[in-house]
Amino acid sequence: MSDRKPKQSNSIPIRFFDGDDPDPSEDGGELDEGVVSYVSDADPVPELTDVRSHETGFGGPELAELVASRAELKRLQNELSEAKEGIARRQADFENYRKRIERERSESHQRVVGDVARKLLPVLDNLNRALDAEKTVQSNESKEFRHFLHGVELINRQLNDVIESLGIVPIASVGERFDPHIHEAVVTEPSDKYEPDTVTEELARGYRIGDRLLRPAMVKVAARRDDDR
Repeated sequence: MSDRKPKQSNSIPIRFFDGDDPDPSEDGGELDEGVVSYVSDADPVPELTDVRSHETGFGGPELAELVASRAELKRLQNELSEAKEGIARRQADFENYRKRIERERSESHQRVVGDVARKLLPVLDNLNRALDAEKTVQSNESKEFRHFLHGVELINRQLNDVIESLGIVPIASVGERFDPHIHEAVVTEPSDKYEPDTVTEELARGYRIGDRLLRPAMVKVAARRDDDR
């Protein structure tokens, strides 16, 4: 015979009793061997997913369907977000395209009008010079000539209105500070009325359309006196 002692079992005695039966721990009774069961280390432990499934009321197929539905919802949300970003980018591209087309159209319009205006401006200059010259002698002219001169003034005024309707405006000169970007100094001379570097007289009117210069104004500019230097 072997001298080894029998291996002690790791089983834990557990008693099962109904709710109406008295608790043996309270009356000092002993456990009845007939109602004792054992839980061994070798008994299988229920899986966590099985417990969760039992608690939530979902089985294997229902749980898998729930996970798949959530994944599909996440995918659709990502697609919706990407679609919104794509629409926003397309709207921004279209707005930039619209602004570029409008800018190019405006520049093309100003270029065409400017080319036509450059050909009309010399005619307008000659009309202004003729009217300025006739103003000094019209008092000595006949009544018929003064009527004729009045008709020329009306034509000159109408032509100026047409030029202005095209967006062409004259450049302010007399009394303004000399600006080499819009003024062209033809004569410089000292002046008692104006400060140095001030336009004292406009010899030929300048014009612009929008921000584009059609022709600089030809002007006379006040210069510093020798004793002021």
